[in-house]
Amino acid sequence: MEPLSLERLRTVSLYDRPGKVRLEDMGSPWQPGGTFNDFLRSLPKQLAGAQFRDAVDRTAQAVSAGRTVLLGMGAHPIKVGLSPLIIDGLRCGLFQGVAMNGAGVIHDVEMALVGRTSEDVAAELHAGRFGMARETAEFIHDAVARGAARGDVGLGRAVGEALREAAPPYGAHSILAAAAALDLPVTVHVAIGTDIIHMHPSMDGATTGALSHRDFRIFCALVSRLSAGVYINLGSAVILPEVFLKAVSVCVNLGHDLSGLTTIDMDFIRRYRPQVNVVERPTACGGRGFSFVGHHEMLFPMFCAAVKERIYEGEGHADTHSHRNRGNRHGRDAERQPDGARNRSGSSA
Repeated sequence: MEPLSLERLRTVSLYDRPGKVRLEDMGSPWQPGGTFNDFLRSLPKQLAGAQFRDAVDRTAQAVSAGRTVLLGMGAHPIKVGLSPLIIDGLRCGLFQGVAMNGAGVIHDVEMALVGRTSEDVAAELHAGRFGMARETAEFIHDAVARGAARGDVGLGRAVGEALREAAPPYGAHSILAAAAALDLPVTVHVAIGTDIIHMHPSMDGATTGALSHRDFRIFCALVSRLSAGVYINLGSAVILPEVFLKAVSVCVNLGHDLSGLTTIDMDFIRRYRPQVNVVERPTACGGRGFSFVGHHEMLFPMFCAAVKERIYEGEGHADTHSHRNRGNRHGRDAERQPDGARNRSGSSA
């Protein structure tokens, strides 16, 4: 077989051909002494560099416009030291609510009680001690029992208020306690059998399930206000992406407007459920989804700092704490109307 002749190939001029990458998209070398905004502006305007700016701008705009921004998280963000940033986000109005899995409650409570968490599973498992910390289980199960007796709180608020009442030595580092003090909702979504406290005799599956289901309904009420808002999934591979998708389904079924929704997934690897249940499916009919891959302890602080800088610039150096009352309003309404806030339009005031 003879090789194909290329003699009659039609070429085009490089000067006429469009290009997807231009000089103005290039990054800039860092100049010592610059600001954080200088750093952001120095990033290339390509791929994640451009998408990061877009996600930051959308989140800052949502906060400034009084829209809802929710943080869904696994337990790993607590283990890598992000609790102070999440608490700050609640206090300064970046987040109007937090959703976490059952393990998040455990690490949050242990940090508040003794200032440390995350045991060595490999070492403790074969010694028969893995998950056997007595105080962790007793504190959480007692808080759940008291919350169930009240009948008007979910699991997150029950544990948060128990921490405030107990005033443990390191309570200032608790997301649950901080949210309770601010009257902002933290919803807890438990999968029975996945957490160490489920092995203890003080575990009551009925009360845990009832309070976690109430939290799901509170979460649905929060999601119902995500029109032009933002949902962030931070390090939850399965539980929160599944819970979020079901909450979206509930809200659409009940007629709530979720148009203009921005979703953001942040994790150190790209996973199936966050990608389809957070980034793609909820925004398919209008909105924008982002996926950022990186270590939580680096990516999330940079994102929070960038959003705060955008708000600071956009409001003429206004104090972001001015949003606190708006955040509290979201918290009280969501706690008091767990069945989806039927009389609301779906978007924040």
